[in-house]
Amino acid sequence: MRVDYRELAGRLAAVAEGEDDAIALMATVACEVHHADDRFDWTGFYRVVSPDLLKIGPYQGGHGCLVIPFDKGVCGACARTGEVQLVPDVDAFPGHIACASSTRSELVLPVHDGKGALIAVFDIDSDLPDAFTREDAEGMERLLAQVFGRLA
Repeated sequence: MRVDYRELAGRLAAVAEGEDDAIALMATVACEVHHADDRFDWTGFYRVVSPDLLKIGPYQGGHGCLVIPFDKGVCGACARTGEVQLVPDVDAFPGHIACASSTRSELVLPVHDGKGALIAVFDIDSDLPDAFTREDAEGMERLLAQVFGRLA
């Protein structure tokens, strides 16, 4: 099963309507996205909790890393640069943190609130190599902007 981004956007809009709590929204997004596509093995947020530090937030899947500095791994690179990280082979990514040995590829996106502040990164792991496409990155960017862009 492959994610239908238009259908997922509609479902998230309906479920999240009127909600303004970031953690509740993260939990809902992690759940909906995780179950939307068979490629998604681990789906969750790492929240910005202090300058240059991420902590695990709501997620679906096995255990994740609890704390990730901005200067470590794929999630740290996303937080540090503000750029989407589309990694077809995590073993080839310099400094990759192996939170789960089954992870083969990864897509990590910055999450901004309505003021443009980085509040988290959204991490999707797959146990398949080269599982993610530019279409996935663009679809997820739109979803995250739709859900979190209205937060003050």
